[in-house]
Amino acid sequence: MEQGRRLSWSDLQCLARRKPASSTVRAGAGAAAVGGNGRSLAKALSVPHLMAIGVGSTIGAGIYVLVGTVAREHAGPALTISFLIAGIAAALSALCYAELACRFPSAGSAYHYSYICIGESVAWLIGWALILEYTIGGSSVARGISPNLALFFGGEDKLPFFLAQIHVKWLDTAVDPCAAILVLIVTALLCLGIKESSVVEGVITIANVAIMLFVICAGGWLGFQNGWPGYNVPKGYFPNGASGVFSGSATLFFAYIGFDAVASTAEEVKNPQRDLPWGMCLTLSLCCFLYMMVSVVIVGLVPYYAMDPDTPISSAFAQYGMQWAVYVISSGAVLALIASLIGAILPQPRIVMAMARDGLLPPIFSAVDQRTQVPTLSTILTGICAAILAFFMDVSELAGMVSVGTLLAFTMVAISILIVRYAPPSEMPMEGADPGSLESLASHTDHSEPVVEILEDPFGNVIYDARHVP
Repeated sequence: MEQGRRLSWSDLQCLARRKPASSTVRAGAGAAAVGGNGRSLAKALSVPHLMAIGVGSTIGAGIYVLVGTVAREHAGPALTISFLIAGIAAALSALCYAELACRFPSAGSAYHYSYICIGESVAWLIGWALILEYTIGGSSVARGISPNLALFFGGEDKLPFFLAQIHVKWLDTAVDPCAAILVLIVTALLCLGIKESSVVEGVITIANVAIMLFVICAGGWLGFQNGWPGYNVPKGYFPNGASGVFSGSATLFFAYIGFDAVASTAEEVKNPQRDLPWGMCLTLSLCCFLYMMVSVVIVGLVPYYAMDPDTPISSAFAQYGMQWAVYVISSGAVLALIASLIGAILPQPRIVMAMARDGLLPPIFSAVDQRTQVPTLSTILTGICAAILAFFMDVSELAGMVSVGTLLAFTMVAISILIVRYAPPSEMPMEGADPGSLESLASHTDHSEPVVEILEDPFGNVIYDARHVP
Protein backbone atom coordinates (compact mmCIF):
# COMPACT_ATOMS: atom_id res chain seq x y z
CA MET A 1 0.00 0.00 0.00
CA GLU A 2 1.42 3.31 -1.07
CA GLN A 3 2.17 5.76 1.68
CA GLY A 4 0.49 9.15 1.58
CA ARG A 5 2.61 11.97 0.25
CA ARG A 6 3.98 14.28 2.93
CA LEU A 7 2.76 17.86 2.96
CA SER A 8 5.41 20.04 1.33
CA TRP A 9 6.16 23.75 1.57
CA SER A 10 4.81 24.27 -1.94
CA ASP A 11 1.47 22.81 -0.84
CA LEU A 12 1.26 25.35 1.96
CA GLN A 13 2.20 28.13 -0.43
CA CYS A 14 -0.85 27.26 -2.53
CA LEU A 15 -3.05 28.29 0.40
CA ALA A 16 -1.48 31.74 0.35
CA ARG A 17 -1.35 32.23 -3.41
CA ARG A 18 -2.92 35.42 -4.70
CA LYS A 19 -4.67 35.95 -7.99
CA PRO A 20 -3.54 38.82 -10.24
CA ALA A 21 -5.29 42.15 -10.11
CA SER A 22 -7.31 43.29 -13.10
CA SER A 23 -7.47 46.91 -14.16
CA THR A 24 -10.67 48.50 -15.40
CA VAL A 25 -9.47 48.58 -18.98
CA ARG A 26 -8.49 44.94 -18.89
CA ALA A 27 -11.74 43.95 -17.20
CA GLY A 28 -13.75 45.69 -19.87
CA ALA A 29 -11.75 44.02 -22.60
CA GLY A 30 -12.17 40.62 -20.97
CA ALA A 31 -15.90 41.09 -20.64
CA ALA A 32 -16.17 42.04 -24.29
CA ALA A 33 -14.04 39.10 -25.35
CA VAL A 34 -16.18 36.56 -23.53
CA GLY A 35 -19.50 38.24 -24.24
CA GLY A 36 -20.63 35.42 -26.42
CA ASN A 37 -19.93 32.49 -24.13
CA GLY A 38 -21.99 33.45 -21.10
CA ARG A 39 -19.27 34.78 -18.84
CA SER A 40 -19.78 38.56 -18.84
CA LEU A 41 -22.05 40.73 -16.70
CA ALA A 42 -23.96 43.69 -18.04
CA LYS A 43 -22.36 47.14 -17.71
CA ALA A 44 -25.65 48.83 -16.84
CA LEU A 45 -25.29 50.67 -13.52
CA SER A 46 -24.65 54.35 -12.87
CA VAL A 47 -24.64 56.50 -9.71
CA PRO A 48 -28.48 56.63 -9.32
CA HIS A 49 -28.70 52.84 -9.60
CA LEU A 50 -25.91 52.42 -7.04
CA MET A 51 -27.64 54.81 -4.66
CA ALA A 52 -30.91 52.88 -5.03
CA ILE A 53 -29.14 49.62 -4.17
CA GLY A 54 -27.08 51.16 -1.36
CA VAL A 55 -29.82 53.18 0.35
CA GLY A 56 -32.35 50.36 -0.04
CA SER A 57 -29.94 47.84 1.48
CA THR A 58 -28.90 50.18 4.31
CA ILE A 59 -32.16 51.71 5.53
CA GLY A 60 -33.91 48.65 6.89
CA ALA A 61 -36.71 48.40 9.40
CA GLY A 62 -34.11 48.60 12.19
CA ILE A 63 -34.27 52.38 12.19
CA TYR A 64 -37.92 52.12 13.24
CA VAL A 65 -36.82 50.18 16.36
CA LEU A 66 -33.23 51.22 17.10
CA VAL A 67 -34.23 54.81 17.81
CA GLY A 68 -36.14 53.76 20.92
CA THR A 69 -33.77 51.02 22.10
CA VAL A 70 -30.55 53.02 21.88
CA ALA A 71 -32.10 56.20 23.28
CA ARG A 72 -33.54 54.38 26.31
CA GLU A 73 -30.54 52.23 27.13
CA HIS A 74 -27.54 54.27 26.03
CA ALA A 75 -27.51 57.74 24.49
CA GLY A 76 -30.67 59.50 25.67
CA PRO A 77 -31.27 62.82 23.86
CA ALA A 78 -27.71 62.59 22.44
CA LEU A 79 -28.89 59.87 20.07
CA THR A 80 -28.14 62.17 17.13
CA ILE A 81 -24.46 62.33 18.07
CA SER A 82 -24.35 58.54 18.32
CA PHE A 83 -25.72 58.31 14.77
CA LEU A 84 -23.09 60.79 13.60
CA ILE A 85 -20.19 58.86 15.20
CA ALA A 86 -21.47 55.58 13.75
CA GLY A 87 -21.83 57.24 10.35
CA ILE A 88 -18.23 58.45 10.42
CA ALA A 89 -17.00 54.95 11.28
CA ALA A 90 -19.10 53.47 8.49
CA ALA A 91 -17.79 56.11 6.06
CA LEU A 92 -14.21 55.04 6.76
CA SER A 93 -15.09 51.44 5.94
CA ALA A 94 -16.97 52.57 2.84
CA LEU A 95 -13.94 54.50 1.60
CA CYS A 96 -11.85 51.33 1.93
CA TYR A 97 -14.41 49.43 -0.14
CA ALA A 98 -14.60 52.27 -2.69
CA GLU A 99 -10.84 52.40 -3.21
CA LEU A 100 -10.52 48.64 -3.65
CA ALA A 101 -13.54 48.55 -5.94
CA CYS A 102 -11.90 51.24 -8.09
CA ARG A 103 -8.64 49.31 -8.29
CA PHE A 104 -10.18 45.86 -8.80
CA PRO A 105 -13.63 46.35 -10.37
CA SER A 106 -14.89 42.79 -10.46
CA ALA A 107 -17.66 40.84 -8.76
CA GLY A 108 -17.03 39.34 -5.34
CA SER A 109 -16.59 42.35 -3.05
CA ALA A 110 -14.48 41.52 0.03
CA TYR A 111 -13.81 37.98 -1.25
CA HIS A 112 -12.29 39.35 -4.46
CA TYR A 113 -10.13 41.90 -2.63
CA SER A 114 -8.90 39.32 -0.11
CA TYR A 115 -7.90 36.91 -2.87
CA ILE A 116 -5.85 39.59 -4.61
CA CYS A 117 -4.21 41.13 -1.53
CA ILE A 118 -4.03 38.41 1.15
CA GLY A 119 -4.39 34.91 -0.25
CA GLU A 120 -6.59 32.03 -1.29
CA SER A 121 -7.28 30.51 2.13
CA VAL A 122 -8.43 33.81 3.62
CA ALA A 123 -10.50 34.58 0.52
CA TRP A 124 -12.19 31.17 0.76
CA LEU A 125 -13.12 31.89 4.38
CA ILE A 126 -14.38 35.39 3.55
CA GLY A 127 -16.41 34.12 0.61
CA TRP A 128 -18.31 31.58 2.69
CA ALA A 129 -18.70 34.07 5.56
CA LEU A 130 -20.31 36.55 3.16
CA ILE A 131 -22.61 33.90 1.69
CA LEU A 132 -23.66 32.89 5.21
CA GLU A 133 -24.11 36.53 6.21
CA TYR A 134 -26.35 37.42 3.28
CA THR A 135 -28.36 34.18 3.49
CA ILE A 136 -29.11 34.53 7.19
CA GLY A 137 -29.62 38.28 6.89
CA GLY A 138 -32.05 37.90 4.00
CA SER A 139 -33.99 35.14 5.74
CA SER A 140 -34.21 37.18 8.94
CA VAL A 141 -35.49 40.21 7.03
CA ALA A 142 -38.06 38.12 5.18
CA ARG A 143 -39.47 36.66 8.43
CA GLY A 144 -39.92 40.19 9.78
CA ILE A 145 -42.35 41.25 7.06
CA SER A 146 -45.33 39.15 8.15
CA PRO A 147 -45.65 40.70 11.67
CA ASN A 148 -45.50 44.18 10.15
CA LEU A 149 -48.32 43.34 7.73
CA ALA A 150 -50.56 42.28 10.62
CA LEU A 151 -51.48 45.90 11.42
CA PHE A 152 -53.21 46.33 8.05
CA PHE A 153 -55.37 43.23 8.62
CA GLY A 154 -56.37 43.98 12.22
CA GLY A 155 -53.95 41.63 13.96
CA GLU A 156 -51.89 38.52 13.32
CA ASP A 157 -54.93 36.27 13.85
CA LYS A 158 -56.67 37.86 10.85
CA LEU A 159 -53.83 37.47 8.35
CA PRO A 160 -54.52 35.26 5.30
CA PHE A 161 -53.01 31.80 5.67
CA PHE A 162 -50.32 32.48 3.06
CA LEU A 163 -49.16 35.59 4.96
CA ALA A 164 -49.40 34.32 8.54
CA GLN A 165 -46.82 32.35 10.45
CA ILE A 166 -48.17 28.83 11.01
CA HIS A 167 -47.27 26.72 14.04
CA VAL A 168 -46.55 23.08 13.21
CA LYS A 169 -46.65 20.51 16.00
CA TRP A 170 -43.51 18.62 15.03
CA LEU A 171 -41.45 21.80 14.60
CA ASP A 172 -40.11 23.97 17.41
CA THR A 173 -40.80 27.15 15.45
CA ALA A 174 -43.51 28.52 13.20
CA VAL A 175 -43.18 28.17 9.43
CA ASP A 176 -43.50 31.40 7.44
CA PRO A 177 -44.91 30.96 3.90
CA CYS A 178 -45.00 34.74 3.42
CA ALA A 179 -41.23 34.97 3.93
CA ALA A 180 -40.52 32.12 1.51
CA ILE A 181 -42.85 33.54 -1.15
CA LEU A 182 -41.24 36.99 -0.92
CA VAL A 183 -37.73 35.53 -1.20
CA LEU A 184 -38.74 33.61 -4.32
CA ILE A 185 -40.36 36.73 -5.83
CA VAL A 186 -37.19 38.74 -5.20
CA THR A 187 -35.11 35.91 -6.70
CA ALA A 188 -37.26 35.98 -9.86
CA LEU A 189 -36.84 39.76 -10.02
CA LEU A 190 -33.05 39.47 -9.79
CA CYS A 191 -33.06 36.94 -12.62
CA LEU A 192 -34.60 39.55 -14.96
CA GLY A 193 -31.46 41.71 -14.96
CA ILE A 194 -29.43 44.02 -12.78
CA LYS A 195 -30.89 47.20 -14.27
CA GLU A 196 -34.48 46.02 -13.80
CA SER A 197 -33.70 44.99 -10.21
CA SER A 198 -32.09 48.33 -9.39
CA VAL A 199 -35.05 50.23 -10.86
CA VAL A 200 -37.51 48.32 -8.67
CA GLU A 201 -35.20 48.83 -5.69
CA GLY A 202 -35.11 52.54 -6.50
CA VAL A 203 -38.92 52.86 -6.58
CA ILE A 204 -39.26 51.10 -3.21
CA THR A 205 -36.43 53.17 -1.72
CA ILE A 206 -37.95 56.46 -2.90
CA ALA A 207 -41.23 55.54 -1.22
CA ASN A 208 -39.39 54.61 1.99
CA VAL A 209 -37.39 57.86 1.98
CA ALA A 210 -40.62 59.81 1.40
CA ILE A 211 -42.11 58.23 4.54
CA MET A 212 -38.99 59.12 6.52
CA LEU A 213 -39.28 62.71 5.26
CA PHE A 214 -42.90 62.68 6.42
CA VAL A 215 -41.72 61.62 9.88
CA ILE A 216 -39.16 64.44 9.91
CA CYS A 217 -41.53 67.16 8.68
CA ALA A 218 -44.64 66.16 10.62
CA GLY A 219 -42.63 65.41 13.74
CA GLY A 220 -40.80 68.72 13.47
CA TRP A 221 -44.10 70.56 13.24
CA LEU A 222 -45.39 68.75 16.35
CA GLY A 223 -42.14 69.52 18.16
CA PHE A 224 -42.31 73.26 17.48
CA GLN A 225 -45.98 73.30 18.46
CA ASN A 226 -45.32 71.60 21.81
CA GLY A 227 -41.91 73.00 22.78
CA TRP A 228 -39.82 69.82 22.26
CA PRO A 229 -40.59 68.18 25.62
CA GLY A 230 -38.12 65.37 25.03
CA TYR A 231 -35.16 67.71 25.49
CA ASN A 232 -36.42 69.05 28.83
CA VAL A 233 -35.30 66.10 30.94
CA PRO A 234 -33.74 66.14 34.43
CA LYS A 235 -30.43 64.47 33.49
CA GLY A 236 -29.72 66.77 30.58
CA TYR A 237 -28.54 66.03 27.06
CA PHE A 238 -26.00 63.35 28.10
CA PRO A 239 -27.77 61.26 30.78
CA ASN A 240 -25.17 58.45 30.56
CA GLY A 241 -22.18 60.61 29.67
CA ALA A 242 -19.77 60.03 26.82
CA SER A 243 -19.73 56.28 27.43
CA GLY A 244 -23.45 56.11 26.69
CA VAL A 245 -22.97 58.00 23.42
CA PHE A 246 -20.16 55.73 22.25
CA SER A 247 -21.89 52.50 23.29
CA GLY A 248 -24.96 53.70 21.42
CA SER A 249 -22.89 54.42 18.32
CA ALA A 250 -21.47 50.88 18.47
CA THR A 251 -25.01 49.50 18.30
CA LEU A 252 -26.07 51.96 15.61
CA PHE A 253 -23.12 51.09 13.38
CA PHE A 254 -25.08 48.09 12.09
CA ALA A 255 -27.79 50.47 10.87
CA TYR A 256 -25.29 51.55 8.19
CA ILE A 257 -24.47 48.04 6.98
CA GLY A 258 -25.54 47.67 3.37
CA PHE A 259 -23.11 49.80 1.40
CA ASP A 260 -21.04 46.66 0.80
CA ALA A 261 -23.84 45.50 -1.52
CA VAL A 262 -22.78 48.33 -3.83
CA ALA A 263 -19.22 46.97 -3.99
CA SER A 264 -20.51 43.55 -5.06
CA THR A 265 -21.89 45.11 -8.28
CA ALA A 266 -18.54 46.68 -9.28
CA GLU A 267 -18.28 44.59 -12.44
CA GLU A 268 -21.69 45.84 -13.59
CA VAL A 269 -20.94 49.55 -13.20
CA LYS A 270 -20.42 51.56 -16.40
CA ASN A 271 -17.61 53.68 -14.98
CA PRO A 272 -16.47 52.09 -11.70
CA GLN A 273 -13.58 54.48 -11.03
CA ARG A 274 -15.96 57.42 -11.00
CA ASP A 275 -19.35 55.98 -10.05
CA LEU A 276 -18.48 53.60 -7.19
CA PRO A 277 -16.95 56.23 -4.86
CA TRP A 278 -19.80 58.62 -5.59
CA GLY A 279 -22.41 55.90 -5.11
CA MET A 280 -21.04 54.78 -1.73
CA CYS A 281 -20.39 58.29 -0.40
CA LEU A 282 -23.79 59.63 -1.44
CA THR A 283 -25.48 56.52 -0.03
CA LEU A 284 -23.92 56.96 3.41
CA SER A 285 -24.41 60.74 3.39
CA LEU A 286 -28.13 60.40 2.66
CA CYS A 287 -28.59 57.60 5.21
CA CYS A 288 -26.71 59.51 7.91
CA PHE A 289 -28.76 62.66 7.24
CA LEU A 290 -32.08 60.78 7.43
CA TYR A 291 -31.04 58.88 10.57
CA MET A 292 -29.91 62.03 12.37
CA MET A 293 -33.00 64.04 11.43
CA VAL A 294 -35.38 61.25 12.47
CA SER A 295 -33.56 60.90 15.80
CA VAL A 296 -33.64 64.68 16.40
CA VAL A 297 -37.40 64.69 15.92
CA ILE A 298 -38.40 61.54 17.80
CA VAL A 299 -36.17 62.16 20.81
CA GLY A 300 -37.56 65.68 20.98
CA LEU A 301 -41.21 64.56 20.91
CA VAL A 302 -41.02 62.00 23.73
CA PRO A 303 -38.56 61.84 26.68
CA TYR A 304 -36.10 59.04 26.07
CA TYR A 305 -37.11 57.12 29.21
CA ALA A 306 -40.78 57.10 28.10
CA MET A 307 -40.17 55.75 24.58
CA ASP A 308 -41.75 52.52 23.44
CA PRO A 309 -38.74 50.24 22.74
CA ASP A 310 -40.63 48.28 20.05
CA THR A 311 -42.47 51.01 18.12
CA PRO A 312 -40.86 54.32 19.15
CA ILE A 313 -41.81 56.34 16.06
CA SER A 314 -45.45 55.32 15.64
CA SER A 315 -46.11 55.51 19.41
CA ALA A 316 -44.63 59.03 19.49
CA PHE A 317 -47.12 60.21 16.88
CA ALA A 318 -49.94 58.34 18.64
CA GLN A 319 -49.28 60.32 21.83
CA TYR A 320 -50.11 63.49 19.90
CA GLY A 321 -53.37 62.11 18.51
CA MET A 322 -52.06 61.13 15.05
CA GLN A 323 -53.25 57.54 15.10
CA TRP A 324 -53.44 57.42 11.31
CA ALA A 325 -49.69 58.02 11.12
CA VAL A 326 -49.18 54.50 12.51
CA TYR A 327 -50.29 53.06 9.16
CA VAL A 328 -47.94 55.34 7.23
CA ILE A 329 -44.97 54.41 9.43
CA SER A 330 -45.81 50.70 9.29
CA SER A 331 -45.90 50.98 5.50
CA GLY A 332 -42.40 52.47 5.67
CA ALA A 333 -41.22 49.53 7.79
CA VAL A 334 -42.61 47.01 5.28
CA LEU A 335 -41.04 48.85 2.33
CA ALA A 336 -37.73 49.07 4.17
CA LEU A 337 -37.78 45.32 4.80
CA ILE A 338 -38.52 44.54 1.15
CA ALA A 339 -35.72 46.84 -0.02
CA SER A 340 -33.33 45.23 2.48
CA LEU A 341 -34.37 41.79 1.25
CA ILE A 342 -33.45 42.71 -2.33
CA GLY A 343 -30.14 44.12 -1.10
CA ALA A 344 -29.40 40.97 0.89
CA ILE A 345 -30.05 38.50 -1.94
CA LEU A 346 -28.42 40.57 -4.70
CA PRO A 347 -24.73 40.08 -3.67
CA GLN A 348 -24.96 36.33 -2.97
CA PRO A 349 -24.95 34.98 -6.54
CA ARG A 350 -22.15 37.35 -7.52
CA ILE A 351 -19.93 36.02 -4.73
CA VAL A 352 -20.78 32.44 -5.72
CA MET A 353 -20.00 33.32 -9.34
CA ALA A 354 -16.65 34.89 -8.38
CA MET A 355 -15.66 31.82 -6.35
CA ALA A 356 -16.64 29.54 -9.24
CA ARG A 357 -14.56 31.64 -11.63
CA ASP A 358 -11.55 31.16 -9.38
CA GLY A 359 -12.02 27.41 -9.15
CA LEU A 360 -13.19 27.32 -5.53
CA LEU A 361 -16.67 26.14 -6.59
CA PRO A 362 -17.81 24.08 -9.60
CA PRO A 363 -17.46 26.16 -12.79
CA ILE A 364 -21.14 25.73 -13.65
CA PHE A 365 -21.96 28.43 -11.09
CA SER A 366 -19.92 30.99 -13.04
CA ALA A 367 -22.29 30.79 -16.02
CA VAL A 368 -24.03 34.03 -16.96
CA ASP A 369 -27.27 34.12 -18.92
CA GLN A 370 -26.59 35.57 -22.37
CA ARG A 371 -29.89 37.44 -22.53
CA THR A 372 -30.19 38.93 -19.04
CA GLN A 373 -26.42 38.95 -18.33
CA VAL A 374 -26.85 37.86 -14.72
CA PRO A 375 -25.64 34.64 -13.01
CA THR A 376 -29.05 32.99 -13.22
CA LEU A 377 -28.11 29.58 -11.83
CA SER A 378 -26.30 31.05 -8.83
CA THR A 379 -29.21 33.45 -8.23
CA ILE A 380 -31.77 30.63 -8.27
CA LEU A 381 -29.64 28.43 -6.00
CA THR A 382 -29.02 31.11 -3.38
CA GLY A 383 -32.65 32.24 -3.55
CA ILE A 384 -33.99 28.73 -2.95
CA CYS A 385 -31.62 28.23 0.00
CA ALA A 386 -32.69 31.54 1.55
CA ALA A 387 -36.38 30.71 0.97
CA ILE A 388 -36.07 27.31 2.66
CA LEU A 389 -34.27 28.86 5.62
CA ALA A 390 -36.87 31.64 5.90
CA PHE A 391 -39.74 29.14 5.70
CA PHE A 392 -38.59 26.60 8.28
CA MET A 393 -36.28 28.37 10.72
CA ASP A 394 -36.44 31.27 13.10
CA VAL A 395 -33.01 32.68 12.28
CA SER A 396 -33.07 35.41 14.94
CA GLU A 397 -30.80 33.27 17.11
CA LEU A 398 -28.30 33.05 14.25
CA ALA A 399 -28.33 36.79 13.62
CA GLY A 400 -25.14 37.19 15.68
CA MET A 401 -23.31 35.18 13.01
CA VAL A 402 -24.18 37.94 10.54
CA SER A 403 -22.31 40.44 12.71
CA VAL A 404 -19.29 38.14 12.89
CA GLY A 405 -19.21 37.76 9.11
CA THR A 406 -19.54 41.51 8.63
CA LEU A 407 -16.75 42.24 11.10
CA LEU A 408 -14.49 39.66 9.44
CA ALA A 409 -15.13 41.07 5.97
CA PHE A 410 -14.53 44.67 7.07
CA THR A 411 -11.30 43.66 8.80
CA MET A 412 -9.97 41.90 5.72
CA VAL A 413 -10.88 44.87 3.52
CA ALA A 414 -8.97 47.22 5.85
CA ILE A 415 -5.93 44.89 5.80
CA SER A 416 -6.17 44.72 2.01
CA ILE A 417 -6.00 48.51 1.83
CA LEU A 418 -2.79 48.50 3.87
CA ILE A 419 -1.27 45.85 1.60
CA VAL A 420 -2.23 47.74 -1.55
CA ARG A 421 -0.95 51.03 -0.19
CA TYR A 422 2.37 49.92 1.25
CA ALA A 423 3.40 46.65 -0.43
CA PRO A 424 6.05 47.13 -3.16
CA PRO A 425 4.59 46.76 -6.68
CA SER A 426 6.90 43.81 -7.29
CA GLU A 427 5.19 41.89 -4.47
CA MET A 428 1.66 42.54 -5.67
CA PRO A 429 0.21 39.97 -8.09
CA MET A 430 -0.41 41.86 -11.32
CA GLU A 431 -2.83 40.99 -14.07
CA GLY A 432 -1.98 38.50 -16.73
CA ALA A 433 -5.35 37.21 -17.91
CA ASP A 434 -8.96 38.15 -18.16
CA PRO A 435 -10.89 38.42 -14.88
CA GLY A 436 -12.87 35.31 -14.17
CA SER A 437 -10.61 32.93 -16.01
CA LEU A 438 -8.85 30.11 -14.19
CA GLU A 439 -5.68 30.95 -16.09
CA SER A 440 -5.50 34.25 -14.21
CA LEU A 441 -4.62 32.41 -10.99
CA ALA A 442 -1.41 30.99 -12.38
CA SER A 443 -0.42 33.82 -14.71
CA HIS A 444 1.64 35.65 -12.11
CA THR A 445 4.02 32.70 -11.94
CA ASP A 446 4.97 32.93 -15.63
CA HIS A 447 8.52 34.08 -16.30
CA SER A 448 7.79 37.02 -18.56
CA GLU A 449 8.84 40.60 -18.62
CA PRO A 450 6.28 42.95 -17.06
CA VAL A 451 5.46 46.28 -18.65
CA VAL A 452 4.33 48.64 -15.91
CA GLU A 453 1.92 51.46 -16.61
CA ILE A 454 1.39 54.07 -13.91
CA LEU A 455 -2.24 55.09 -13.44
CA GLU A 456 -4.09 57.14 -10.83
CA ASP A 457 -7.37 56.34 -9.12
CA PRO A 458 -10.02 58.87 -7.93
CA PHE A 459 -8.38 58.96 -4.51
CA GLY A 460 -5.13 60.30 -5.98
CA ASN A 461 -3.23 57.07 -5.37
CA VAL A 462 -0.82 55.62 -7.90
CA ILE A 463 -1.80 52.27 -9.43
CA TYR A 464 0.91 50.12 -10.94
CA ASP A 465 -0.78 48.27 -13.82
CA ALA A 466 1.56 45.56 -15.05
CA ARG A 467 1.02 43.52 -18.20
CA HIS A 468 3.25 40.54 -18.84
CA VAL A 469 4.79 40.49 -22.27
CA PRO A 470 6.59 37.31 -23.36
